[in-house]
Amino acid sequence: MRNTARLTRSERDAKTIVFVAFPGTQILDVAGPFQVFVRAAELFVREHPEKPAPYKVVLASTTNRKSVSTNCGLLLTGTETIRTLRGPIDTLLVAGGSGVEQAIQDKQLLLWLRRTASRTRRIGSICTGAFLLASCGLLEGKRAATHWKWAAELARKFPNTVVDPDPIYIRDGNTYTSAGVTAGMDLALALVEDDLGSALALEVARELVLYFRRAGGQSQFSPAMALQASDQKQIEEVRSWAMDNLAQDLRVARLAAKAKMSPRNFARVFQKDTGTTPARFVERLRVEAARRRLEESTDKLEKIASDCGLGSIQGLRRSFVRVLHVPPHEYRQRFADSAPH
Repeated sequence: MRNTARLTRSERDAKTIVFVAFPGTQILDVAGPFQVFVRAAELFVREHPEKPAPYKVVLASTTNRKSVSTNCGLLLTGTETIRTLRGPIDTLLVAGGSGVEQAIQDKQLLLWLRRTASRTRRIGSICTGAFLLASCGLLEGKRAATHWKWAAELARKFPNTVVDPDPIYIRDGNTYTSAGVTAGMDLALALVEDDLGSALALEVARELVLYFRRAGGQSQFSPAMALQASDQKQIEEVRSWAMDNLAQDLRVARLAAKAKMSPRNFARVFQKDTGTTPARFVERLRVEAARRRLEESTDKLEKIASDCGLGSIQGLRRSFVRVLHVPPHEYRQRFADSAPH
């Protein structure tokens, strides 16, 4: 173990943030939140030159090699390994990715995670990294989030974990879990805010062009994404037509006619292929369009509601609260508060 007497003041005072990555890790699960902590440390030192950096950010490979091959083919280098890490760890974050299924078979890795978590101030996961935490018992009896696409599987495999498919991230005690990919940056910003205050976290968000607090949850993304992945030609054609005709009548009968199917068969095929009903999909598609208009324009709520097929301000509000769990005026206010000036 390294002699702490020889450490500089900066090294002694810095909180060590460790990202655990395995072969096949999703690169953005690491790179995005990693950069949030690094930038926070840089801004802190710039604003407080007399103080040491608040973070030391480390990437630890689960293999014996000090490099990690990601699932997009790029190689992350300049890392430690979980076997060479020395010194106390403040925050332990586990990335996700397509290699997670093989990683959860690594008994030594699971043992290391259990032991390390017991002496770490806080632990967390990004995306499907939740499967690793759950596999070593660290999510037992806790609420947890993961990518919306894998939430049902996480709940099925680990019935003693309460999986919520909607939140961007969840805190349960000292355990943090986040949704897919870019949600890791939302989580990192929240941790920075806890450590260094909202003013500095907001400055990080502005410099990295991120929402400081993203309104709503994963529900604003998943239905549209699921439909885009459809391999049914009729469903894909209906999706494209609906997106271009939000103000029109988009009831099931009209959509079924566009797909040249009976309403009953269309509804059955649609739900099987996309994981949601046509009515819910249309509502969420309209809310997504309205959400963008609230962000990008100063149009009145009446006009946005009409243009997006939600009828009235009351209809706009009902759908926003149902889908995003936030009223439209509050959503617009949050966006304005977090936008760079």
